[in-house]
Amino acid sequence: MQLGFSQQMKMSQQMKLAPRMIQSMEILQLATMALQERIEKELSENVTLEYTQVEPEPTEGEPVPTATEVAAEKPLEQRELVVDNEHNNDADFERLASMPETEWPEDDYSYSPRISSNQTSDDADRQTDMMANIETRPESLEEHLMEQFRFFNCSAAVREFGEYLIQNLDHNGRLSSSLEEMIQVFGSSISKDDAQEALNLIQRLEPAGVGARSLEECLLLQIKPQMPYRDILIALITSHLDDLAQNRLPVLERKTGYPIDLIKDAWEELKELEPRPGRHFESAPAGNVIPDLSILPDGDGRYIVQLEDEYTPRLNISRRHIQMLSDPDTDPKTREWIKRKIESAKWLIESIEQRYNTIKRVAQAIVDHQKEFLDKGPEFIVPLKMQQIADVVGVHVTTVSRAVDDKYVQTPRGIFALKKFFGGGTTTSDGDEVAWDIIRIKLKEIVAKEDKNNPMSDDDLVKELAKVGYNLARRTVTKYRKALDIPSSRQRRAY
Repeated sequence: MQLGFSQQMKMSQQMKLAPRMIQSMEILQLATMALQERIEKELSENVTLEYTQVEPEPTEGEPVPTATEVAAEKPLEQRELVVDNEHNNDADFERLASMPETEWPEDDYSYSPRISSNQTSDDADRQTDMMANIETRPESLEEHLMEQFRFFNCSAAVREFGEYLIQNLDHNGRLSSSLEEMIQVFGSSISKDDAQEALNLIQRLEPAGVGARSLEECLLLQIKPQMPYRDILIALITSHLDDLAQNRLPVLERKTGYPIDLIKDAWEELKELEPRPGRHFESAPAGNVIPDLSILPDGDGRYIVQLEDEYTPRLNISRRHIQMLSDPDTDPKTREWIKRKIESAKWLIESIEQRYNTIKRVAQAIVDHQKEFLDKGPEFIVPLKMQQIADVVGVHVTTVSRAVDDKYVQTPRGIFALKKFFGGGTTTSDGDEVAWDIIRIKLKEIVAKEDKNNPMSDDDLVKELAKVGYNLARRTVTKYRKALDIPSSRQRRAY
C-alpha cells in the first residue's frame, strides 16, 4: 500500500448563524417571565448594562391614552440584524460616546445603577409576581399515607414492611406487584402473616382504595357496609365490569337476575367510587398566566394589539462606562473589556426591541384575521396557518412560530394562547373554509341533542354534519368523537 499527500479544491455551501442572530431568535422565543429571568442574569454579569429610570405615572387630571392613540404611537424601529465582525461596530461606539448627556439617565458613577423609588417598587412587584408563579410543592401521596400509618399500634416488623409498601405504591395508589413478590425483594426477613397485616393496615388508610392490587380490589375496598345497593355493587365489580363498561344492561339483567332499573341505580353509585385514588396528589397547582399582549377595541370596529411589558425592566448602557471607553487614560485592556461588554449589552437591548416589534406585528396580523372570533365567539374561528401570517408580516414562518410560542393574549373573551388562533380546517359544500374547532363544537351539539334511547352511530353523525354543510369521512368523525371523549353509540344508549 502506497501512502502520499495530495491537494484538492472543493466548493461547498454552509449556512452559519452569527451569535447575534442566535441571541435574537432565543430572545424572541422566551415567555415573559423567562425573559425577565434572562435580563436579571445579564444584569448580574454585565456591569455596563443597567436599568432605565422609570417615568412617573400620569397624575390625576391627565388624560389616559385611548387604544387608537396607543396604536398611533410611533412603532418600534424594525432593525435589520446586521453582524459586522470585521469593524467591531466602531460606528456604534462612536455614536454612544458622542451622545449628549441629556439623553442619558442620571448616573451616580458607581457600578450599581441608582434606582428610583418607583423602580424599587416595580422591582418588588415583579419579584412578587415571579413568586406567585412558582408552584408550591403539594403533599405527596407517600407523605399523606406515612403520616396516617404512624398512628397504628403494630410491631416493628409490620411497621417497617408497611412503610416499604407505601414507598412502592404507584402514582394511582396501587401496588403493582403481588404481596409474595414484595416479600421476596424486601431487604429483611418477614413472615407472610406480618406482611398481610401491613397490607391490611395500608388498605384502611385514606383515600379509600389505596394499596389495592387491581381495579376490582380498589373498588371493593371502597364499598362500605351501609352503602346502598351493596350486594349488587359487589356482584358487578367482581364479575361484570366489562359488560358494565360496554353498557350491556340487558346482558347484565340476564346474568345477574337484577332488573335493569336496579342495575342503573347501582351503576350511579359505582360512578361515585374512585378507580385511581392517588391521582389527586399528582395534580400540580395551576400557575398564574401573565399575558404578553392585550387586545382593545378602537371604537371603529377594529381591535388593536398593545404590549404588556410592565414586567420587563427597561435597560440602557451605563454612561460611566461609555466615558471610560473614550477616556485616553483608560488602560487598553480595560478599554477592550468594556468594549466587549457594551457590545453585548447593545445586542441584548436591540434583541428585546426586535422581540417587541415582531410579537406585536405578528399578533396584530392574527387579530385582524380572527376578528369574527373576537366579535362573536369561539364558534366563529376560521382556519389559519402560520405561513399566512408570515406572508402578511413579511418574515419567515419559523419567526412566527417563535413569536407565538408560549405567548398569551388578553382578549375581551378571556386569556388565550396565541397558538389557539391557528388551526386547520375543511371546505364545506358551499366552498367555505371551516376550522376544525367549529366542527368539534357542532359534533358536541348533535350528540347532546340526540335521542339517548336510540343514539346516533358514527355513520349517522356523518349524515347530520353533512346536513349543515360539513362533508367529512366517517374515520374523521370517529377520530374527533374519541378526541372529545364522546362514548360510542352503544355506550351512550339509555335503557
